[in-house]
Amino acid sequence: MKRFKKVLGITLLLILISVCVAAYLNYPKLTILSGYSAKNMSSSVFIGNRSKEFTDANDNNFAPVHLADDEVDMNKKIAISSVFGLMKRKAVYREGLGSVLIDDDFDITKPTLVPNRTKTPTGLPYPYGELAQKDTVFSAIDYDKVHKTIATIFDADAERIKRTRAVLVLYKDQIIAEKYADGYDKNSKLLGWSMTKSILSTVYGVLQKQGLINIYDKAPVAAWQNDERKEITIHNLLQMNSGLVWDEDYASISDVTKMLYMDTDMTSAQVHKKAIYKPNEHWYYSSGTSNLLSGILRKKFDNYQEYLDYPYREFIDKIGMHSMLIETDMSGNYVGSSYAWGTMRDWGKFGLLYLHKGNWNGEQIFDPSWVDYVTKPSPTSEGDYGGHFWLNAGGFYPDAPRDMFSANGFQGQRVFIIPSKDLVIVRFGLAWDSSKMDFNTFLSEMVSAVE
Repeated sequence: MKRFKKVLGITLLLILISVCVAAYLNYPKLTILSGYSAKNMSSSVFIGNRSKEFTDANDNNFAPVHLADDEVDMNKKIAISSVFGLMKRKAVYREGLGSVLIDDDFDITKPTLVPNRTKTPTGLPYPYGELAQKDTVFSAIDYDKVHKTIATIFDADAERIKRTRAVLVLYKDQIIAEKYADGYDKNSKLLGWSMTKSILSTVYGVLQKQGLINIYDKAPVAAWQNDERKEITIHNLLQMNSGLVWDEDYASISDVTKMLYMDTDMTSAQVHKKAIYKPNEHWYYSSGTSNLLSGILRKKFDNYQEYLDYPYREFIDKIGMHSMLIETDMSGNYVGSSYAWGTMRDWGKFGLLYLHKGNWNGEQIFDPSWVDYVTKPSPTSEGDYGGHFWLNAGGFYPDAPRDMFSANGFQGQRVFIIPSKDLVIVRFGLAWDSSKMDFNTFLSEMVSAVE
């Protein structure tokens, strides 16, 4: 009996030690999980106008984020999440700035500046105004094939595989097809995730047209001026080939997850990374680079209000994307890597702006050459990436036109721009991998429906 108790005691001690070691090793991950859940919940509820229950059942319902428990205070506009009661994280919504994941030092009562927005009715139909489009039938379009193709990327009945939420197809500025999953409509605001990078790039295109920046200048980063990083240009950053260290791994504690769910100032994460390649030698996708560009953008203006206003005044509101909101971090920087929201029709306007080489109903928002710039393949990207846009120059989608380029986001958010077919195709949803979402076949069928 004595021996049995001794063995039992040793066994229990070993189990306890194992549990403690496991908790110690995984504890840092919990802050990422609860941070993701709180931020996503806050934005979904207070920007997307969806319920806590809907968000838990959909947006936050994937492993391991589903382990987090969420609370929402509708009056204070706060979402709180924790995992097994540990690492409680809080996100707060602020009108005009969106939701932000905060730490214990953040003063939610402190007044803050917000972007000035303008909305002037034009009396024109979509996309150039607020009125409904007139019915237009194009002889070049096989409408039956368009609708059948769209149906293939929506789940049938109770499936939860493709998880498409919305699709919009624009041909010669006209909506030729539009479909929403249950719970969504033309007024639903949708998160673009990394499509925000292409929005940020466009702001740089506007700056370039206005002569306020030269993208081929050296990046104005003080910390780089005494080492080899001083040779990095804004152009290198836009093409994601600065040569700087970065770890874009969302399944672990990495540079990108620490930046998005732990950093107070997201623009500084990439600044402190060393160079392991010379500029133009190595392409690597980096959300830290995009937020660094947001920080460089902020320094271009004399005051914070001008930084907040510029993207909306000179681009977003100018083309009527009035639903769009770019969220900020705790330091007030636009999270240019990840956090732009808008209705599907407004994201469609963004695609049309590029289809028309920056011309919006007669006004040139950015120079036509900017389209040439963003669609020029970045060295060593194998034709897949340009100036914060994804390309098909290398045939990533083998059955889609090579001139196609796109804004891409996590979980399969897409704005496809196909100049040779005068098409813009927008897709939002929660599934993205090729085993569930076959974009190549979808695009091939959509393009073949246009003579």
